[in-house]
Amino acid sequence: MSSRPFRVADALAVLEAEFAERNVTINAQGDRIGYRQWGGRGPVVVLLHGISSSAASWLPCAQVLSQTMRVFAWDAPGYGRSTPLEQAEPRAVDYAQRLQAWLGALQVKPDVIVGHSLGALMAAAYMAHAPEALQPGCVLLLNPAQGYGQPGHEDQSRSVRAQRLATLDRLGIEGMAESRHAHLLRPDAGSEARAWVRWNMLRLNDGGYRQAVAMLSGDDIGGYLRKRAVSTPARVACGDVDGITPPQGCEALADAFGLPFARVADAGHASYIDAPDAVAGWIAQAAFSSSQNAY
Repeated sequence: MSSRPFRVADALAVLEAEFAERNVTINAQGDRIGYRQWGGRGPVVVLLHGISSSAASWLPCAQVLSQTMRVFAWDAPGYGRSTPLEQAEPRAVDYAQRLQAWLGALQVKPDVIVGHSLGALMAAAYMAHAPEALQPGCVLLLNPAQGYGQPGHEDQSRSVRAQRLATLDRLGIEGMAESRHAHLLRPDAGSEARAWVRWNMLRLNDGGYRQAVAMLSGDDIGGYLRKRAVSTPARVACGDVDGITPPQGCEALADAFGLPFARVADAGHASYIDAPDAVAGWIAQAAFSSSQNAY
C-alpha cells in the first residue's frame, strides 16, 4: 500500500482481509480488548494509537512491518470494542495495566512497544511499572504527548481539559472528525490520507475519549520516564512538521532523559500515516536490534 498512492477503498479492503478486528477477554470480570494482528514471523511489535485514532489507523505502517514482523495493534480501553476503564479520570498506568493483561491473554512478549501521541504516555507507564520479565526489548515514543499533569501546570491542565471537552460537547464525534482530521497530517497531505484519518476519528467513542482527555490533562510522561526500567532502552521520534507535538518539544524530552531522537521527514503528527515507510524502517531497526540482543 505504501509503495503506491493511498486510497481509502483499498485500505478498507486490506483492513478486512489482512488486519481484521479481533477481541480477547483479559480478566475474570469479562473485560475485553479489541485488536488487530498481522504477520506470522519475526520480532513482535505492539502498536498503541493516540487520542483521536484506533488500531485500524496503523494499517499503512503495519502492512510494511508485517512483511518481516508480527504486528499487534490494540484499541485502547474505551476505544472500538475495548471495555472502558472503571476510573472516570484514569492515568496512564491504568491503561498500562490493561496493556499488560492484554499481552498476557495473548501470551505475547513484545520486542518493541510503539506508543504514538497519547499512546506514548501509555507505553512509558508500561515501561515504568511492568515487571522485568514482561519488559519489551525497546520502547519507541512517536510524536509523544507529554501530558499536562506536571506540578505547577494546573492552570494549563484545566484549560486543556475544558477546551477538549467543550469541543466534544459542541461538535460531537462527527463534527470533531470533520473539523480536526487535517490537523493530524502534514499541510500538503492528499485527500485520501485526510479521509483515512477522518474515517478513524468517526469511530471514536464519547466515553472513551473523555477518559483519554482526563489522562492527557492530568498525567505527565516525565514521571514515568524517571521510573523506567534502566534495562529497557527507549527512543523518541517526531514528524518534522508536527504542529500538535512539535519536534522541538519532542527533542527536548529526549534530551532531558538521554534518549536518541529522530525526525521523520515530511510528516505531521500522524507520522505513521504521512510517512509509513520511514516510520516502519525506524521501528524495524529497533525491533531487530532488540530481538537480537535478547539471545
